[in-house]
Amino acid sequence: MNVKITGTGCYIPSEVETNEDFLQHKFLNEDGSPFKQNTSIIIKKFQSITGIDERRYAETNQCSSDLAFFAAEKAIKDANINPEELDYIIFAHNFGDVQHGTIQSDILPSLASRVKHKLRIKNPKCVAYDILFGCPGWVEGMIQGYAFIKAGIAKKCLVIGSETLSRVVDKYDRDSMIYSDGAGASIIEVSEDETGIIAHETATFTYDEAYFLYYGKSNNQELCKDTRYIKMYGRKIYEFALTNVPLAMKNCLDKSGVPIDNLKKIFIHQANEKMDEAIVERFYGLYDKKAPEGIMPMSIHDLGNSSVATIPTLFDMVTKGKVENQDIQKGDIVMFASVGAGMNINAIVYKY
Repeated sequence: MNVKITGTGCYIPSEVETNEDFLQHKFLNEDGSPFKQNTSIIIKKFQSITGIDERRYAETNQCSSDLAFFAAEKAIKDANINPEELDYIIFAHNFGDVQHGTIQSDILPSLASRVKHKLRIKNPKCVAYDILFGCPGWVEGMIQGYAFIKAGIAKKCLVIGSETLSRVVDKYDRDSMIYSDGAGASIIEVSEDETGIIAHETATFTYDEAYFLYYGKSNNQELCKDTRYIKMYGRKIYEFALTNVPLAMKNCLDKSGVPIDNLKKIFIHQANEKMDEAIVERFYGLYDKKAPEGIMPMSIHDLGNSSVATIPTLFDMVTKGKVENQDIQKGDIVMFASVGAGMNINAIVYKY
């Protein structure tokens, strides 16, 4: 018995925020002092490192659970299933529903329960719950759903990754340009053919790394010190990821028994273009090989970093022919890999 993806869907918000839209922002150092460089130079350097030209923000009347519902509807339709047949709804996010213009996260009821409510599912045996696992949340949700199905306690699971990071960024922090909003969803169920999840790997590093991403006060010292925003130690994360993510990917691939030359695509969390490229190069370097051209589809240039939503959104776009010069065919071996707050790393080897 295998477990495969039978439907995917994503929701890409309509509001576009370009790099030029940040020209009027007043970026400050952590101590509140202004940068010596002007904003246009900061933005240019930011773009050269991250690859981000623009990002998407949710409309003011939308929250994360709304975006998730839209993506879930599409995945259910794509899989051609009755939502009443779902055994689990697994919702990966990090900040709950944050209303536009507010500072408080709302997770009561859980976002998974909200999506189940919006889908009008009556079946009480459809269990809905949230997971907080940083940016690797959707991948981990897939691993959990896979385990439920392999254990015989589920047949169909809906796995969602959704986030509205634009609601939790400090506009005085230049890192705020990285983050975006979006949602991706997938249906996984029993497969009688050879397609599906072949192997998976997960690791959590907390001894020194737990607070590489954290909640902190604004760089603007005049603002309320009790209001918290997403913050990160970018250089530490970069070094951590380059050291540990390729190893986790190798462990997963080795566990699968698939030769690296048979790997057709790597769907990696869209965190930072330079970092993602370096991770993939180091991964192939562990096998004394060079990464093939086109092995890593990218969406970060236009969509930014939407955390848990980046991989399911990109996978949906590629399978539906919406990424230029990127496609996968039946029987192709692909990998999903992610790193994020916690610090968590995971990977899946999958036969499409």
